Amino acid sequence: MSRHRDVRAFDADEMVDEFEGDYYEEEEDEMSPEDKVAMANGTAAVRSALGTEANKVTTDQIQEALWHYYYDVDKAVTYLMKTFIAPPPKPAPKKAPEGPRVSHSWLFHDMPWLNVPKDRQTVFIEPPRPRGGLLGGGEGAPKMSKLQALAAARKRKNEEKKEQDKALQAETGISKLSIGDSKENQKPTFGLAKRQKANETPTQESSPQLSMSASQAAQQQTVQSDIPDGRAGSPTQTAAPSAFAQTLFGSAPKTSMAHRPNVYAMPYTSSSSFFAQAFAEPSPDDVVLAAQAKAGKKATVAPKPSKKQQKEKTTTKEQEVTNDMSTLQVSDAPPPKSKGLDVLKEFEKSSNKRSISFVVVGHVDAGKSTLMGRLLLELKYVEKHTIDRYRKQAEKSGKQSFALAWVMDQRSEERERGVTIDIATNHFETERTSFTILDAPGHRDFVPNMIAGASQADVAIVVIDADTGAYEKGLKGQTREHILLLRSLGVQRLIIGVNKLDTIGWKEARFIEIVEYIGGFLSGLGFQSKNVAFVPISGLNGDNLVKRTENEAASWYTGPTLIEALEDSEPSSARALKKPFRMAISEVFRSQLGTTTIAGRIDSGSVQVGDLVLVQPSGEEAYIKSIMVDSDVQDWAVAGQSVSIALTDIDPIHIRVGDIICPKSNPINCSDTFTLKAMAFAHLMPMPVDLHRGRLHSAGQIQSITATLDKASGTIIKKKPRVVQPGGVARVVVRLANKVPLEQGQRVVIRSGGETIAAGLLE
Repeated sequence: MSRHRDVRAFDADEMVDEFEGDYYEEEEDEMSPEDKVAMANGTAAVRSALGTEANKVTTDQIQEALWHYYYDVDKAVTYLMKTFIAPPPKPAPKKAPEGPRVSHSWLFHDMPWLNVPKDRQTVFIEPPRPRGGLLGGGEGAPKMSKLQALAAARKRKNEEKKEQDKALQAETGISKLSIGDSKENQKPTFGLAKRQKANETPTQESSPQLSMSASQAAQQQTVQSDIPDGRAGSPTQTAAPSAFAQTLFGSAPKTSMAHRPNVYAMPYTSSSSFFAQAFAEPSPDDVVLAAQAKAGKKATVAPKPSKKQQKEKTTTKEQEVTNDMSTLQVSDAPPPKSKGLDVLKEFEKSSNKRSISFVVVGHVDAGKSTLMGRLLLELKYVEKHTIDRYRKQAEKSGKQSFALAWVMDQRSEERERGVTIDIATNHFETERTSFTILDAPGHRDFVPNMIAGASQADVAIVVIDADTGAYEKGLKGQTREHILLLRSLGVQRLIIGVNKLDTIGWKEARFIEIVEYIGGFLSGLGFQSKNVAFVPISGLNGDNLVKRTENEAASWYTGPTLIEALEDSEPSSARALKKPFRMAISEVFRSQLGTTTIAGRIDSGSVQVGDLVLVQPSGEEAYIKSIMVDSDVQDWAVAGQSVSIALTDIDPIHIRVGDIICPKSNPINCSDTFTLKAMAFAHLMPMPVDLHRGRLHSAGQIQSITATLDKASGTIIKKKPRVVQPGGVARVVVRLANKVPLEQGQRVVIRSGGETIAAGLLE
């Protein structure tokens, strides 16, 4: 029997049922019947919009533009006008002049100044050279003035005097190396040496000379004995021994002289720059530090006393004061004081409104941002003049219908491209509830950002485009993946907003078709029908958002509006108030005053001002300076609330998006190897993957597959399988490249190659 089984062969209990994989078997190049109908209608609409200019473009160009812009006629017409019909003129390149240059000297052949006689022509004579030569150098040496000669003579005299002083200092230093000049060790001289000493002139006696030892005198006597008698009487001039020779052949210094700090039996003492007491006084740095200490400033560098100063105990009183001041540690501002509140009791006593966060998901161009912008406008949280300003700005860029979407899409890149890129957050309140909007991107390139938004949500609004062909295309694209991710991340409450029904005349048959198809798909994924609500809406016109539509064509709908469906929603899971404090960082703000503010949703536990927390995985400590819940400043916050927390006593470099804030007394562990119980959406095998948990994103690899499990009971079906089929449940070991803060019970998503391949719980 072949081991290759058909992926679509599932029984009735399979999670995806007949919806799994049917939509990806079609070839991308072949258009579906719905696409063909939409393409034909779009082509006719584009030609009618172009009018007389339609003959300048081909049908292929029109269909290519419609396919690229998802059958958006306005965008396709704008693209065709700018690209093919009326493209902007290109600047003409500058051409170099051609042909040879023409001389016009013949025009001046009869000019009178061209026939000047030679006797009247000027003869240029070379100017005389200045005395002393040119400034930049001449052929010979310039003649010096009296003042220059006097300055040169004075300079030469000073140099000769310096040379004589250096010679005297060298001779004086070398004389200290000899011990023979002491009277105790001086031996009597004989022969020629005695006569030389007697014949020394007063000038020679006054000049410093290095005395010779007994061995040198004997050598000189031996040499002198070979001289003839006629020459013996005249004194012989001999050179003094060098410092190197005296060091080699001279006797050792006296014991009493060896320990003197100003006597060194080394040649460098002959240098004019040598000074034995150079380090006996405080250094310039010590003087500056002492002055700073007196002025009350904190010394930045602690002076380290030398060994000589320690032995001789010559440290001055100023240096002692400097050392004492430099060792002081002046701490920064004291940490904020905690009030020691019982947060759970305070939460029970408080009359605050309940907090619910909902994420808005759906296929690209389904109208999610426009829907939220219209909802905020209907609730008076956005002023009408703001929308008018956005509309004027959008008209300049050719995006008239994006004015409401710009309420949520604030980034310039999002407005230029016309798509949501990152999670857009906003707040509004009703009589009973404080809502937090998490507008997620619909493009497949930004699914990780959608995961970050869905991980913070209690409720989800799935926006479906009811237009012809758009609903089917979305279900094959990101609508299906978004619903799978919502189920994997634990979001149970869904509100299906069937948008753009006004474009098809509020057809009830179309609404019922979508409800039946999506309802069956959700039931196959495990969603309960009581937690799913379908609302026909128009995000552009505001129908059935806050007030019911007045259009008679939509009178068949008698259910709740979108805001009423949100009011009837409850969080899908109970708040983990008694568990340790855990908060995932979604955003980091750094103010100019040095305060670091983090934003996110508290997953579990509670926190109050003054608490000492730990940032994982960096392990850095910080104190909570202030807490802001939605837009109100409070002393505490609990699980389920979206907060902004100001931290102190921490360097912002240690805080990153995706990190976990936890108490120091009960920190979350960091590891790089995790075991999870995962449901496969595609074939699973040992392969490189990316692990997502909220804003946390880490690359890794599936190290091994321990076993495949039964969906209902969790019992082991097969140990160590090579591959897990789509729809199967398995225990998987994932090893990441870096250590990340994760713990048991958290939900994670596994992606590979831009596709979601599995999701599950950490064990």
